[in-house]
Amino acid sequence: MNDLRISWQDLRQGKIIVVDKPLGWTSFDVVNKIRSVLRRRFDLKKIKVGHAGTLDPLATGVLVIGIGPATKKLGLLQADDKTYEGLMRLGASTPSYDAETEPERVFSLEGITEAQVLEVARSFVGQIEQYPPLYSAVKQKGRKLYEWAREGEKVTVKPRKVTVYSFDIQNIMLPDIQFQTTVSKGTYIRSLVHDFGKKLDNGAYLLALRRTRSGNYSIDQAVDLKNWIKQNEI
Repeated sequence: MNDLRISWQDLRQGKIIVVDKPLGWTSFDVVNKIRSVLRRRFDLKKIKVGHAGTLDPLATGVLVIGIGPATKKLGLLQADDKTYEGLMRLGASTPSYDAETEPERVFSLEGITEAQVLEVARSFVGQIEQYPPLYSAVKQKGRKLYEWAREGEKVTVKPRKVTVYSFDIQNIMLPDIQFQTTVSKGTYIRSLVHDFGKKLDNGAYLLALRRTRSGNYSIDQAVDLKNWIKQNEI
């Protein structure tokens, strides 16, 4: 096992670590856990810890964490392009655009061909406009969209311009499709998948997502969170 222990020097000078975010954890859960472990270990009341780019609870993979003065770098790192591997399911749509909520509409897959799937994937490459999911942390009128959505309130959401650098279909096994995509800051993969289904005159939602790269940081550099906690606990 590699030495993952944080030193006093790391706290003073700042430290960037790359965590493989576990399934079911929010990005804040990871930050909060790392902060609490370090506070206990070094007997400090406050330690700055932050992350560069939120991952949904149902997503895993690269989460760049800044500790101490390194948190000042997170704004720049958050702007980096990111690469994801995902699994979408055709034939249905959900309010959250992923498996967090139950399907609200069901569609027939009859007539959908491999050629159509590949053509739709190519059509997303470049600068596009997309709407953030209603079940997201984007703020509208001072509240997060998911707060409005869970109360059944409808709000008007403005689209945002993002860039899709690549959208490669890796495997088609209907109703599921494996894909890899590299996108700019602020791109919602859930929205990309939802819009993918609409372009096929069908429905689609995200089943699984793994971030494999954020800027210069890749999944090969990521540490297992449980191992990190074990080496840094008192």
